Amino acid sequence: CGSCRMMAPAVESVAADYAGRAKVGKLNVDENQSTTSRYNIRSIPTLLLFKNGQIQDQLVGARSKDIIAKLLDKNI
Repeated sequence: CGSCRMMAPAVESVAADYAGRAKVGKLNVDENQSTTSRYNIRSIPTLLLFKNGQIQDQLVGARSKDIIAKLLDKNI
């Protein structure tokens, strides 16, 4: 989606900034519908923060690098 592509640079930058402290990944919802159903994803982009295998926090909608970093800082 357009919002997902718009966020891609922010997500990639956060991944580089938090390397070794957090793992960052992307998932194509069209190719992984069972995963989107499993985590009840209804809108994209959706960012899920996992800690110890459980969802710790989430953001829905396009967000800036600063907001994503604050989410990580709050939870790691």
